[in-house]
Amino acid sequence: MNYTIGQVAKMKDLSISQLRYYDNQGLFPFLKRTEKGDRVFDEDALKFMDFILCLKDTGMPIKDIKRFVEWSMIGKETNPQRIDMMKQQEMKIHQQIRESEENLIKIQEKILRLEREMQN
Repeated sequence: MNYTIGQVAKMKDLSISQLRYYDNQGLFPFLKRTEKGDRVFDEDALKFMDFILCLKDTGMPIKDIKRFVEWSMIGKETNPQRIDMMKQQEMKIHQQIRESEENLIKIQEKILRLEREMQN
């Protein structure tokens, strides 16, 4: 099944301009186009786009995502580079999780202090 950019924008809760921006940045080289030049997303494109959005949501810069996409388009011979990039991103995410957990503890402690103050 094929989807228009408008349909994908609704499905992914993104704006059409965001999708066009990502495409213009070279993140969607796999997209097909209609005779009129409209972008067409098939199921494979949606799956790959989901991973691109995952990388973006985890804080990976667009230039690095673009490099990952370029390597993906080349094929298996770039697997070592892609694995290394994913391992680096994995470490960054683990650090973000640790920092978030530390912040959560601080917030929970503040809540307890404020609640105790209200009881006194």
